[in-house]
Amino acid sequence: MKLYVFNKWKIIRYICALAVFGFIFALAGRVATNIIATVANTSKKLPIYSIETTNNDIALTFDCAWGAEDMPSILDTLKENKVKATFFVLGEWAEKFPDIIKRMVEEGHDVANHSDTHPHIASLTYENIKKEIKNANDKIEKLTGKTNNLFRAPYGEYNDNVISAAEELGFYTIQWDVDSLDWKNLGSENILNRVLNRTKNGSIILMHNGTEDTANVLDKVIKELKKKGFNFKPVSEFIYRDNYVINHEGRQIKN
Repeated sequence: MKLYVFNKWKIIRYICALAVFGFIFALAGRVATNIIATVANTSKKLPIYSIETTNNDIALTFDCAWGAEDMPSILDTLKENKVKATFFVLGEWAEKFPDIIKRMVEEGHDVANHSDTHPHIASLTYENIKKEIKNANDKIEKLTGKTNNLFRAPYGEYNDNVISAAEELGFYTIQWDVDSLDWKNLGSENILNRVLNRTKNGSIILMHNGTEDTANVLDKVIKELKKKGFNFKPVSEFIYRDNYVINHEGRQIKN
C-alpha cells in the first residue's frame, strides 16, 4: 500500500510539472508571436536606393553644397556626352549661384532638393525637417520656374521622420546604391573603378561637385559606362511614381 501511495504522488508531481512547462512554452510562443508582429508592423521606412528595371538604365546624380568652381567643367562634360543628370542642391547654394542653376535647367538636368542649410536632418524635429525641405524648395522653384518633387537628405542621413516629412510635402526621398566616394579625394582611378565595379541596371550613382577629382574623371566615367551598355536618365524620368514597393535593399519595384 505504501508503494502505491508513493507512486501516486510521484505521478501527480510529474503531471503538475508537465502542466507548468506547457504553460511556460505556450506563453513563450505567444510572446514570440507578438514580437514578430510588432517588428512587422514597425518596419523602417526606406528611401529609393535603386530601380528594378530590365533596361540598362542608370541615373547620375550630384550633390551640390559648397562652391561652384568646377560646375562649368562638369556641365560641359555632360553636354558633350549628351547626358542628363540630377543635381541635388541646397537652397542656400542655389541662391549663391543662380547662373549655374539657370544653366542646369536650360540644358535639361534635374534641379532637386538637398535641404536648405545641410543640417544633420535626422536629428531635427518633424516640423524643422519640413522647414528645411520647404525653404529649399521655395528658393529652387523661384530660380528654376519648375516644380520639383525629389529630395535627398544631407549626408544621406534619414529616419522615418525624414521620409514621412518629405512624403507629406509631396517628395520622393532619393538615396544611391553606387557611392563614388569622390569627396574623399582618393584619386581619379579609385573613383572610376568604384563606379564601374558597382554600377548595375537601375543604379543611382552619387557624385559631388567641389572635389579634387570629379570634374577631371567625369568624362571617363561616362564613356566607360556607355561602353558597358548603360543609358543615362535623370531621376525624374527614372523612378516609378505610383504602384510600386521598396524592398529591404531600398530597390524600387513596380507592382
